[in-house]
Amino acid sequence: MPVSSAKFHSVQETHAGTVGLGSGISRATDTDRLVPRRLYTTICPPSLDEFKGLVCRKTDPSLYQHATCIVSNIPVYDISLLPRPGSEQENVDRIQDEWHHILLSGPGVFVLKKLYPSSPSTQLLFQKVNNIFGDIIESEAHTNTSGGDHFAANGKNVRIWNSFQKHAVCDSSSFVQYYCNPWLALVAETWLGQSYQITAQVNIVKPGGKPQVSHRDYHLGFQTSDQCSTFPKATQTASQFLTLQGAVAHSDMPLESGPTRFLPFSQLFEEGYMAYRLKEFQELFDRNWVSIALELGDAVFFNPALFHAAGENTSTKIERSANLLQISSAFGKTMESIDTVTVIKKSWPSVLQLYQEQKALTVEVDAILKAIAQGYPFPTNLDRRPPETGGMAPESELDVLRRAVQGSWSTEVVIAAIKSIQTDSLP
Repeated sequence: MPVSSAKFHSVQETHAGTVGLGSGISRATDTDRLVPRRLYTTICPPSLDEFKGLVCRKTDPSLYQHATCIVSNIPVYDISLLPRPGSEQENVDRIQDEWHHILLSGPGVFVLKKLYPSSPSTQLLFQKVNNIFGDIIESEAHTNTSGGDHFAANGKNVRIWNSFQKHAVCDSSSFVQYYCNPWLALVAETWLGQSYQITAQVNIVKPGGKPQVSHRDYHLGFQTSDQCSTFPKATQTASQFLTLQGAVAHSDMPLESGPTRFLPFSQLFEEGYMAYRLKEFQELFDRNWVSIALELGDAVFFNPALFHAAGENTSTKIERSANLLQISSAFGKTMESIDTVTVIKKSWPSVLQLYQEQKALTVEVDAILKAIAQGYPFPTNLDRRPPETGGMAPESELDVLRRAVQGSWSTEVVIAAIKSIQTDSLP
């Protein structure tokens, strides 16, 4: 969690005489303030010493009893050794408590080994999905679609924006198989709660690919320093709770291939969104980052406020490939737009097939429903969509899909119901 309340007050007092953006108030007059400033300033830089004090911490392995090991301050969990979601709920809940603590108050990042288990079926799934991604890349290359990177130069990187929806459109069967993973749903719920929206982008870094500049992520990681300074301090802290960052390894990622670099505990620095662009903070990151090798099917998840950067691919043959997951809270705005009608329409036959094979609304079925539908019914038009009888809110798309899959609704009926929700929600 951001530094303690006592620390917070001391930071505010330290900056009590600084100038907020456009305030026109000098240090001399600021002593008359009876309450602390709501804004950070671009005039007085954040404290590098305070930042150093946070990132020199060591991860306490006794806190994370379900972790297999701690590597470079990063807790590592082997999925094959953990109780399956939907069973042993008390133990699963404790695992989620550990993950939440890591993201909030701990190192800010953890690895899930074998998120997709080491098996022939997983190998076949990833081979198929990687081939689909390859076809998308080839198609977009012919249409000159940009594949640039937010924090790295073009040239050695290949991007697929909105790989989530494009995957659903290209091959619904492998899409459903990929996103019905109950562990993925469990991690998302750990940080964001029951209602969330998955977006994803594929990033492939070829041999010779240079590292990214260290940064924080969406939302405020995509604002300029001046723009960030207009958002209140409390809002800057709160923004990290709206997004969960993750990456699924679509290739083996030995250290020489440049897997993501992290600075554990850096998410605790309150002024991080004001600091990460500054040279002295980038230099400190470059001296202290850590990384961890991944294998095909492994995943890493981290707080978006954690200082991080994609690494340099110094290998001669390895194309480092990852599906980058940006999972957003229902209370925030996603970075990419997802057309749920298109995704549901393309994937519904495969969703029904999964339900029929499992003969119940299993954790896998529920995971894919949460992935493809809006789980939050707002914003809406309450004149046309009043709360359900005895409830506080109208049905969400997810509520409809749960009824639909158990009733074996046809694609046409499902899409009509979802379109009705979207149309009736308009002003």
